[in-house]
Amino acid sequence: MNTTATPNETSRFRSKGAWLARFGAFLLGILLLLSLIPAPAWALDTAKCTARPNGSTGSEVYGGSETRVTWEGLAGADEAITGLALTFPEGTTFSLDDARITLLTPDQSQRLGFIDADYTEDGETFIATFDEAAEPGGYFRVEIYGVYFPIGGGEMAINGSYTLADGSTVAVEDITPITVTGVSLVGQITSFLADQEWVQAWNSNRFLRMFFNPIIIVDSFPVVFQGFLMAVAIVAIAFPVAIPIGLCLSLMRMAKLRILRGIASLYVNVVRGTPLFLQIYIAFFGLPLAGLDIDKFPLGVIVLSMNSAAYLCEIFRAGIQSIPKGQNEAARSLGMNSAQTMIFVIIPQTIRRVIPTMTSEFILLYKDTSMLAAVGVMEVVMYAKTIVASTGSITPYIVAACFYLVITIPLAKIVGRLETRLAGEGRRRKHPPASGGKGVQGTDSAGVTAFVTDALTSQPVIKNTIDDDPVVAR
Repeated sequence: MNTTATPNETSRFRSKGAWLARFGAFLLGILLLLSLIPAPAWALDTAKCTARPNGSTGSEVYGGSETRVTWEGLAGADEAITGLALTFPEGTTFSLDDARITLLTPDQSQRLGFIDADYTEDGETFIATFDEAAEPGGYFRVEIYGVYFPIGGGEMAINGSYTLADGSTVAVEDITPITVTGVSLVGQITSFLADQEWVQAWNSNRFLRMFFNPIIIVDSFPVVFQGFLMAVAIVAIAFPVAIPIGLCLSLMRMAKLRILRGIASLYVNVVRGTPLFLQIYIAFFGLPLAGLDIDKFPLGVIVLSMNSAAYLCEIFRAGIQSIPKGQNEAARSLGMNSAQTMIFVIIPQTIRRVIPTMTSEFILLYKDTSMLAAVGVMEVVMYAKTIVASTGSITPYIVAACFYLVITIPLAKIVGRLETRLAGEGRRRKHPPASGGKGVQGTDSAGVTAFVTDALTSQPVIKNTIDDDPVVAR
């Protein structure tokens, strides 16, 4: 088959290609002309929409508390605006007092002045009607004061619209919702207190406002409570750890081997002879320099438990040495060795005797957790310190003191009752009823057995000093 094009066909193809080229050039020219014509702005562009933070700390916006809403937008070059409306979410209230609209140059470099307008409200809608049409292409800043968002919080979407000189209304686009934090029960209580006349009268006194501000007391309570839980967790772990360490140290101090006595004595004297605050600093700043990085919580537990173990060592040693030597002899006469005598006869009596003193040590250890605030452990004092820095009031420290008293006062009462009870039982044991047994000095094995059995249930009072080494209180 012959596929060669004839001269007529070739001419037609060339003519058609030239026509398409001319049509394409024409369309390209039209597009270039259209690109040179400035495109009119058909909507008021939102630049930003924000609310002023109204919390005591941070940048949060809380519902149910007064704030200020600021909206900014740029008008088109051919838009002469005569009115503006902003609609807040349902349940929002605002004030028309002090509301204002400022007109700036498009680049915000110069303020053209305040716009004279009449401000009205229709439910949740803020309406501003300008006395005169604003200059086209201006940058608007709207400030609305006394805004109260719903206490439930959430994403607060604000809708807007504006009116042009020809009377047409156009919607405002791209208004970013404002994130509002819901108000807790504590926040509602503080808001209620702030409106009470007696609270205002109370806070009019500088001393009362600085140390016993009711609003800050309620507001700081849940925050400091988190530190209270941290302090309780620290002492709840540190004290049980310190008990066996202190008992082992006390046995080492009474051991026959001089090296064991020397090690225990050195440790106890160094720990009790240096401030706990210094020990905390050495552990928290010295160990990282030595390459040991330990989290603050476990390191705080370790420091407090090792410190408390030195004091518990002397408490246990005093309790053990307060047990009459006759009980040891009676136990040995029954065939018990030294370890059995210590475990089944001496230590049970010692524990019962030192319970009041151990409770006092627990109280001291709980109060010593406040020193960890110096190294950044978030306990009671650290949380209170954070609130004080933001409010300028000493009231959070008073709240922190209450959290300490909640633990220390009941325990102090318990210690007093235990000491009274043990003192009474100790007096009764000094004057026991007459019996026919021979006692320890006799040869009656039943009497020795009765003595050891009775020793397991005796509760004499621990002495404050033992020989030449008193139990030194902090």
